[in-house]
Amino acid sequence: MKLYPAIDIRGGNAVRLYQGDYDRETVYGEDPAAQAAAFAAEGAEWIHVVDLDAARSGDPVNRDVIRSICAAVDVPVQVGGGVRSVEAAAALFDLGVARVVIGSAAVDDPDLVRAVAADHPVAVGLDARGDEVATHGWTERTGRTVGDLAAEFADAGVAALVVTEIGVDGTLAGPDLDGLTRLLGSTEIPVIASGGVGTVQHLLDLAAVTVDGRRFEGAICGRAIYEGRFSVAGARAALDGGGVS
Repeated sequence: MKLYPAIDIRGGNAVRLYQGDYDRETVYGEDPAAQAAAFAAEGAEWIHVVDLDAARSGDPVNRDVIRSICAAVDVPVQVGGGVRSVEAAAALFDLGVARVVIGSAAVDDPDLVRAVAADHPVAVGLDARGDEVATHGWTERTGRTVGDLAAEFADAGVAALVVTEIGVDGTLAGPDLDGLTRLLGSTEIPVIASGGVGTVQHLLDLAAVTVDGRRFEGAICGRAIYEGRFSVAGARAALDGGGVS
């Protein structure tokens, strides 16, 4: 299972939000590119980036920051936030991004996912309260389940599903293993787990899940790394068979 350390960008800084609340922000650094380089040096296989400003307003004010992140590392960078058109996705790929994550726009306009995926790697971001997907900064209920939406993209050429349980995001209380396991068993699309990871054991718990021979493609971690609960290097060593240190 791959480790995706997360860098959420707001106002050019690396930040984290608690359960997606813009009023509950912690700034962890003023140089996201340096943070990405540090993650890569410790063995991160991907860097997961969310442009919080673009996600909220659609205004891509952090493109220079994203370009600098891509230039600072030799591992692929996955970026979400504000990808609402083919043109917005193309602009990110021009910056050096390896894969874009389309969230709310994927639910509102599934054809957008297909259009982008025809030429570039795309992940669909599904954020859920319980089993119901929420969109637009987690403020709008959709009445659609994670499983239903995953099935809708089964033939869309999607590279991965990035699945977040809103109730545990940023809490460090552990991922939604039950919900994630159900999804893993209902889709052939690779699943990346996001939200709730607070310990290396949480990562090992995710890595141990298997359904019909399939495992999670990766796990996204943010706050636990920034607060020193574990390092990228330590997590990577545990996932590679070294156990919890």
